Amino acid sequence: MAVSVQSPTRARTTGHRTRKSTSSVSVAPVSGPQPIDSSIIHQPNDLSSVPSLLSTILTQGIAAVSSPSDDATRLALLSSARALVLALEKPRETMIRQCWADTTCFAALSIGVDTGVWAYLGQDDRPKTVREIAKHTGFEEAYLGRLLMHVAAMGHIVEVGKDEYKPTNFCKALGIDRLGVAYPLFTGPGNTGGVFRCIASFPSYLKSTNLTTPTSITNSNTQFAFNTTKNFFELCHDPAYAPMGAQFNTHMGSYAFGRPTWVDEDFYPVEEHLLEGFDGEDETAVLLVDIGGSIGHDLQKFRDVFPEAKGRLVLQDLEPVVAQVKEGELAESIERMAYDFLTEQPVKGARAYYMHSVLHDWPDKQCIPILENVKAAMKPGYSRLLINENVIPDVGANWESTSLDVMMSCLVSAKERTKDEWVQLLERDAGLKITGFYPVGNGVESIIECELPTEESELPKEESESSTEECTCGAPVITVAGVL
Repeated sequence: MAVSVQSPTRARTTGHRTRKSTSSVSVAPVSGPQPIDSSIIHQPNDLSSVPSLLSTILTQGIAAVSSPSDDATRLALLSSARALVLALEKPRETMIRQCWADTTCFAALSIGVDTGVWAYLGQDDRPKTVREIAKHTGFEEAYLGRLLMHVAAMGHIVEVGKDEYKPTNFCKALGIDRLGVAYPLFTGPGNTGGVFRCIASFPSYLKSTNLTTPTSITNSNTQFAFNTTKNFFELCHDPAYAPMGAQFNTHMGSYAFGRPTWVDEDFYPVEEHLLEGFDGEDETAVLLVDIGGSIGHDLQKFRDVFPEAKGRLVLQDLEPVVAQVKEGELAESIERMAYDFLTEQPVKGARAYYMHSVLHDWPDKQCIPILENVKAAMKPGYSRLLINENVIPDVGANWESTSLDVMMSCLVSAKERTKDEWVQLLERDAGLKITGFYPVGNGVESIIECELPTEESELPKEESESSTEECTCGAPVITVAGVL
């Protein structure tokens, strides 16, 4: 409705006095989005949640210290601590941290990896001066001091005095190639821009596609960013962008650092589902084929946990990748085979075919021929396909899997998948039979176990509901009702 407002008019003089008059003005109601009150920039994000967060942190902290090996408790405490920081931060502080502090710190960390600064500083716990580090690495002392001051301000090294620092555990870990290599991979060799070049171009790329889901492998954001016809993986193996390929494969090895592995006792029941029923009397029988297994981290872990397991173990990946396996890195019993999973699978009738973080590299359309090649090699009633991937929950997803989901869309037009999306891809599109989802820990990764359907009634249905039961290993296994 209209609002009547009394507004002053020009003063007018009558005789010996001056008076003001008023008139009625109608103002139309305000419609549409209103400007955001700029004062919120200087207000904490959620100060009211601080007391409860502090109480939670106290409880979780006591539990974490009491049970240092309980990683779930530590992760819960870490999540609460992050929530506390975000609640206390003002929007301006969050923006400055993300745009100024984090980006420049990343650059400094990458420089330190490239020049050996962290490897030298982290070789022992002895504090070292900027002059000493500069002399050892060939860095100009004055500028090295500025970089170290920023890295210390961000909490990644410890400042013990003027121009003197000692390492944190993180700093020491940067000297380990499998962890530290991520930084030069993202900043890129020379002036290529690396992975960050793709991230920087992503907003413009999405605008160019009218903000639609990336699904094209011939017109991906990587091709947009680098102005090339090559996809991300082809780019990694292009000599012009060396050593991105080697860095990427090494980085994938660090992805598993400190994480549960599928052969852990409380993850997937290896003995009951693979070793039992395996034809171990046949010396040529293949127990496990790791498809797209990079340089063999998962197979080596399997051999470490099950050293007496009979049967051949076969590592498959492209020739340039398999060639990166260094002498002595893998057990002699692990066979290496150059193989492109877009072609016919040469190993027939294996007990299990295993794919770790393979399908998340591809859009659904390209996943189907990959799965069909495995399906054609499987022996009915005997072979299993084990897919080790993220299964993102519909609510309360972990930041590690959501960040990887956006990264996959950014680099290769692919994605992480929810349970319903896995059912759609594996059963309805590829014609496999899902026999269980085996999640572990905070749900970041799961094993999805598949077999060949043996009867018409086991073929995928359009609608199915999920149920959860306990598997013999103690971890929850989610089965698909109407399919099992």
